[in-house]
Amino acid sequence: MNPETPEKSQEAAPAASPEPAKSHDEAAPGGVAVSSEDTGSQADIPPGAEPVQIEASPEPGADADEPKSLHDQVIEVLQSCYDPEIPVDIYELGLIYKIDVNESGEVKIDMTLTSPACPAAGSLPPEVEQKVGRLDGVASVKVEVVWEPTWTPEKMSEAAKLQLGFF
Repeated sequence: MNPETPEKSQEAAPAASPEPAKSHDEAAPGGVAVSSEDTGSQADIPPGAEPVQIEASPEPGADADEPKSLHDQVIEVLQSCYDPEIPVDIYELGLIYKIDVNESGEVKIDMTLTSPACPAAGSLPPEVEQKVGRLDGVASVKVEVVWEPTWTPEKMSEAAKLQLGFF
């Protein structure tokens, strides 16, 4: 390019649009920011690259003040129950195998213990039943202790493993 002669564009100027000009940047589908001053050129995205969708929180159409589902409330309660010998809640420990909540408010929980000889065997299931039973909308609670599959440390969440020093 000659510094004295400006390079001419090979593209024609964009035609006037009947839409009013926008004064702010917008997020295009796929999460790519498009400037209102964009002249129609493509963003610097490598050919073949997949667009990244960034979800906003809360989900579109979801009310931030919307009450949590009964299932989610049960999980919160389970996260307040602890094996007296382990400083991690029973949900993160992986002791909860199944939570069923039906439309009538009947809750069924399958849980296990770290071992059949666990000293909390007599206290933990009734504690779970009592705490879950206090939730609004719960008509009944049944907690069943199951031994299959056998609990192992691999069932713990990453957070529980970190807290207990498994890493």
